Amino acid sequence: MKNTVNVDGIEVYAYHGCMEEEARLGGKFIVDISIDTDFRKSGESDKLIDTIDYVIVRKIAVEEMAIRSKLIEHVGYRIVNRLKATFPAAETVRVTVRKLAAPIEGLVKEVSICIEE
Repeated sequence: MKNTVNVDGIEVYAYHGCMEEEARLGGKFIVDISIDTDFRKSGESDKLIDTIDYVIVRKIAVEEMAIRSKLIEHVGYRIVNRLKATFPAAETVRVTVRKLAAPIEGLVKEVSICIEE
């Protein structure tokens, strides 16, 4: 059985990027997280401990985004690894990190990475 917890649109202001000005000025990022698991236990028990707590999911994303990385791939993997360690019942974890207004030539709304493990 495949069930999914989604926590989408986690907005953070962070300082990720290879350019010195990104480290100094920062920018807006949005993180989307999906965790595949089995809801049968929580469906029967009605207990938060038996499922993926989306409050903790958001907290982990915000905490990891607060640690500067040059690459959003790096912070994305940190989020994935921490979620997997926190929620052993997670079968698959997907993390998308979107960087708004990346400082690249031309008009680009956002750049993003997606990691699925």
